[in-house]
Amino acid sequence: MKGYNYGMIGLGVMGRNLLYNIADNGFSIAGFDLDEGKVQQLNGDATSEMQIKGTASLDEFVAALETPRKIILMVPAGMPVDAVLENISPLLSKGDIVIDAGNSYFKDTDRRISEMAAKGLHFMGIGVSGGEKGARTGPSIMPGGDSEAFSLLKPMLEAIAAKVDGEACTAYMGKGSAGNYVKMVHNGIEYAIMQLISEAYDLLKKGANLTNNELYEVFRDWNNGEMNSFLIEITRDIFKQKDDLTDQDLLDQILDKAGAKGTGKWTSEQAMEIGVSIPTIDIAVTSRILSAYKDERIQASELYAEKEITIPEDKEIFIREVGEALYLSTLISYAQGLALLIKASEEYGFGIPLKDVVKIWRGGCIIRSLLLEKFYSAYTKNPELTNILLDKEISELVKSKIKSLRKTAAFAVSNGIPSLGIQTALGYFDAYTTKSLPVNLIQAQRDYFGAHTYQRVDREGVFHTIWNSTKQ
Repeated sequence: MKGYNYGMIGLGVMGRNLLYNIADNGFSIAGFDLDEGKVQQLNGDATSEMQIKGTASLDEFVAALETPRKIILMVPAGMPVDAVLENISPLLSKGDIVIDAGNSYFKDTDRRISEMAAKGLHFMGIGVSGGEKGARTGPSIMPGGDSEAFSLLKPMLEAIAAKVDGEACTAYMGKGSAGNYVKMVHNGIEYAIMQLISEAYDLLKKGANLTNNELYEVFRDWNNGEMNSFLIEITRDIFKQKDDLTDQDLLDQILDKAGAKGTGKWTSEQAMEIGVSIPTIDIAVTSRILSAYKDERIQASELYAEKEITIPEDKEIFIREVGEALYLSTLISYAQGLALLIKASEEYGFGIPLKDVVKIWRGGCIIRSLLLEKFYSAYTKNPELTNILLDKEISELVKSKIKSLRKTAAFAVSNGIPSLGIQTALGYFDAYTTKSLPVNLIQAQRDYFGAHTYQRVDREGVFHTIWNSTKQ
């Protein structure tokens, strides 16, 4: 061999599985990790058909690659990425390409693009979704950055990506750090959908007294219909999992404190920074934070009266309404995330193609669902669509389920069952579809106490009033 086609730095579960995927598709690839145990595992688990070389020597790793070198990083975001770049840059040659496939913050990627360009090197950020199984068998891949470098990577990315209707779930996401940004928003939507599913589970369990076996059947039926998606599918399976340590269902033994790695928070912060409303994603992040207050929640539950829940008279109707509420609130969460991508594309000059985004999310990734087929159709008809809720076909779908969302939210509120995600999805929809909001009063208040001015409905211009103060 003249040299290996690709290199992988970071041989943890994700890096190793992605490396094997690349090798399975006929590319030769070298792997590097400082942990010799991981290198040995890589070499030991490789099949005879794979052209793989694992090493714990960075010099040997770089020397093994063909030029221009194409090196993928699968290391933790933040300082570890900078440390790798500092160590490897002196060993590279002009025109070599380094690809960060971790969940790096997009502004860090922009900085690294500039720093590496100054050394004559290409740097790209790509989002990879699908977990360890997806990395091994076909993830959704969101590359962004240097189009010249992307053209060299495209054949490999298309080969290893998941396929839907014979099409690879990867496409160029835009300039600069667009790939990382799209992946960040993907994860924000993921937060929201997971929160909504957990609320639907809570409503069915507390509101209809469904057992885990019955919940399995509900989610199985949902997944066999229009709600088919990866997250509904795995939720179905979770209800059947038995605990290895007890004779109970595993789900009932898991503490109600959720963790987070930061991408959801970044999505919320970004939306605030550039002025996009994504309340369902925001509340999903907040709900995970609230879940950590376990001791306080126990105290509060003892301090306040126990909530009395009125069981619905017709459980089958209730289950259908909760399902439709989940479907619609999920759709609204997608709408919020996609609206953020549209604004960010303008703000940062990414040039993100929304049609391609929803196209590649249809397979391989965590938020894949049948619903994305409808979005793909909408953006194919109108690539300039500013919010998916403005599509006529989507609007008909929304109208058919909005009553169930209202009834489900009302049931949750009247029975004291937490439903922050469902409520914010409904609140967003109602505000977005309301011609006249009461914000005129807020503008009057701001002008009253701070002379912040206001605009009028009957004429152009900016106005300020000396407000009359009345005393009783």
